[in-house]
Amino acid sequence: MEYLDFELPIKDLVEQLEKCTLIGKESDVDVSETCSNLQKKLDKTITDIYKDLTAWQRVQLSRHPNRPYTMDYITALAGDTFLELHGDRTVKDDKAMVGGLGKIGDQSFMFIGQQKGYNTKTRQYRNFGMPNPEGYRKALRLMKMAEKFGVPVVTLIDTPGAYPGLEAEERGQGEAIARNILEMTRLKVPIICVIIGEGASGGALGIGVGDKVLMLENAWYSVISPENCSSILWGSWEYKEQAAESLKLTATNSKKNKVIDAIVKEPIGGAHFNREEAFKLVEAAILKAFKDVKKLPTEKLLEKRMDKYDNMGVYKE
Repeated sequence: MEYLDFELPIKDLVEQLEKCTLIGKESDVDVSETCSNLQKKLDKTITDIYKDLTAWQRVQLSRHPNRPYTMDYITALAGDTFLELHGDRTVKDDKAMVGGLGKIGDQSFMFIGQQKGYNTKTRQYRNFGMPNPEGYRKALRLMKMAEKFGVPVVTLIDTPGAYPGLEAEERGQGEAIARNILEMTRLKVPIICVIIGEGASGGALGIGVGDKVLMLENAWYSVISPENCSSILWGSWEYKEQAAESLKLTATNSKKNKVIDAIVKEPIGGAHFNREEAFKLVEAAILKAFKDVKKLPTEKLLEKRMDKYDNMGVYKE
């Protein structure tokens, strides 16, 4: 397990507890009371650290190298029923965008999401979770396929942004994202979006228009990353923590501002501390969201979806 800077007190206690347990196994010394006290101290430390995280600490958690990624969730939710589909039928198969058919219980879904890598090799293979235009066009192709067969769509959002390279712009990055936003507003099947990690800029919006938008407790959702915001406003990354607070990018702020519909609680310590519990919580949230919209007539579904986005940013003085 890797630990972030603010998690180091937890690391120290975990190491002490492991040593205590090992001594108890390898000798006749009774260390059960010491181990019990260490466990209590560890539990209290974890609770104290995570009960009041700053916006920047939540950004750090969203990027934790042990945090579950899109394919982890799909594998946990759909298991052997998942069939990955490839290619945009125009350029190539973008490895940063994954998608395919799968089932949660007896209900079929079209799963689509950005996939990051686990190490240097896979991060390069997945382009660090930053899709090219063909990734968004693949996503749209799969959404249209889902619409044709009446299958609801689940998108899992986790990207630092769409790929900003010259070749991506030459192939129409802006148009691809804009096209997806337009088509998702009028897709005739339910769409459930789940922000599981980073929800940055147009890269997130390209698969982020839905009837229900859910957000994990330690994810973030914003037009720009704190580092880039700091760089633009102050000419340095030094103020990234201040930028994170000002951007109101946390799940709590997003819910308050009606950018999302619901917050999915994470296990204490974050999704990486207890993956199985995180998978169960996300599954329950998806099924609840689907239950709320599945019986709506198509016209009503589209009307409510449009009203939801039309009302964003409206304030009364």
